[in-house]
Formats: sequence, structure tokens, C-alpha cells
Amino acid sequence: MGSEAERDLGEERYWRRRVAALAGVFGAIAFVGWACSASGGEEAEVETAAPSVPAAMPTVTVTAKVTRSARPVRSEGCAPKSVVVTLTPDSGAYGPGGRPEFRVTAVNTGSRPCRFDVGSHHLDLRITSGDDRVWSSAECVPGRASEVRTLRRGVPYVDTVVWDRRRCTGEHARPGTYVASLHSGTVRVPGKVFRLS
Repeated sequence: MGSEAERDLGEERYWRRRVAALAGVFGAIAFVGWACSASGGEEAEVETAAPSVPAAMPTVTVTAKVTRSARPVRSEGCAPKSVVVTLTPDSGAYGPGGRPEFRVTAVNTGSRPCRFDVGSHHLDLRITSGDDRVWSSAECVPGRASEVRTLRRGVPYVDTVVWDRRRCTGEHARPGTYVASLHSGTVRVPGKVFRLS
């Protein structure tokens, strides 16, 4: 009896050792598996958390547009020698019924814009025959007595004055030789000779 009990006790111990050994092996395998899965999970999380880099960044272009407001040019009166005034008749002779036309031009030759009076009282076109004053734009033409213009350098002011061949009194001028001249307090313009027939 005693030997059978010892043999049963030995077998029991044998199987306990076997179970413990197997449990240790399974525990080691489970630990290794858990460690691998844990590290794999962290890598997966890191990969999903990493920001994606776009293939090309958008380009932003800023265009600046500068707008300058035009300031009014301040001008003073023209110096007498800075303005050149010319008188040009459209013809040297006029037949019966022909109306003489005269082009008046004023050009600023100064370096800056200036103000110049082109009204009939400042630029008086006179038609004379000898000592006889036949017609005057200052005396015979209503309005425009004073008309101040700003003249820019090199940009001419042009006006056309038409004489209807009448005196200021309304009488018709007789055929003959006449002189057209401009009278001004600041400029001198040579007279132009023409004939009426």
C-alpha cells in the first residue's frame, strides 16, 4: 500500500509540474504576442496621426494698384514775354460778300502753366483803314470782355474771329485796303493787310 501511495503522489507531482511548465510556456507566448500587438498598435496610431504633406502648396499673388488723384494745377498770371500771340487771316483778299476770318493763337512758352486773358477787351481785334477805326471786337462784339484761360506750355489756345464787313455803326465797309491788328496791354502783334473788293 505504501508504495502505491508514493507512486500516485509522484504522478500527481509529475502532472502538476507539466501543467506549470505548460502554463509558463503559454504565458510566455501570450506575453510576446501582447508585446507585439501593443507595439504594432502604437505604430499604427503614430502613422495615422502624422500630417499629410500636399504635393504642391498654393501660390498667393498680391497685386497692388496705386491710384493717384489728379491735383488741380495752381497757376499765376503769365509773364508778358512768356506768351506768343499770332494773328492769321484766312486770305489776303475778299470778293464781294466774302467775310474775312482771323485766327488768333496764344501759346505759353514758359516752364509752368499760367493764366492768360483771351477776352475781347484784352485781345482787341481792330480793323482800320488809315486813321479810320472801322471795327473793334472790344467795342462791337457783345460779351466775352474778359475770359481767363490757363495756358499749359506748348498747348495753343486758338480762336476764330469773323468780321461781317460792317462798321460798329452797322454800315457796310467800302471796298479798299484794310489792316487787321491785335491790341493788348501785354503783347504786341504785327498788323495784317488785306483787301475788300
